Amino acid sequence: MLPVVEKFISINGEGAHAGELAVFIRFRGCNLSCSYCDTCWANTDNAPAEFESAGELALWVAETGIHNVTLTGGEPLLHGEAGALAQLLIRKGCRVEIETNGSISLAELASADDRPVFTMDYKLPSSGMEQFMCVDNFRLLDCHDTVKFVSGSISDLERAAELIEEYSLVERCHVYISPVFGEIDPAEIVNFMEERRLNGVRLQLQLHKFIWEPTMRGV
Repeated sequence: MLPVVEKFISINGEGAHAGELAVFIRFRGCNLSCSYCDTCWANTDNAPAEFESAGELALWVAETGIHNVTLTGGEPLLHGEAGALAQLLIRKGCRVEIETNGSISLAELASADDRPVFTMDYKLPSSGMEQFMCVDNFRLLDCHDTVKFVSGSISDLERAAELIEEYSLVERCHVYISPVFGEIDPAEIVNFMEERRLNGVRLQLQLHKFIWEPTMRGV
């Protein structure tokens, strides 16, 4: 059974399918504690949750009529059944994206026949969590996946540029840089991208935080 803290229909706020309708299923719990986390309410062991099976969740998704499904958290890969849910949904014709924090190996799901799409964070220094990153995941990503660097400072941007070059990420997958909301002016990121000639890297703003109040849930 999976601990679901919320499920809803909205648009994808970020990633390669930003702006498209999607079903979101958010699971309880996270193994990290980032300085800028905007879902802390869902990360504790006692966060209110409904326990549902993969089959029950797949039925609910089918009833929505939406084909894009995002599994998020917290950290969805803390729950072994999340992978089984992803594969069940894929077999039913859904495009399934797993938003993961970069600290858990993707090896098992990345090699599965019914492989989901990964939107993987790499936690930069200002998050306070960089030491927990699983850099082996970079080699498991492909052209359907995304690496997201959430940046709150120029130092963060410098580190992101190092990683993009070291692991040839632009040649491997989608690469996005997003600002920590309210911490860095997006124009600074654009200037940095220009100065470093970061070809193939995209600035991305979290659409849902501009459409709705930034702390609103269920969007």
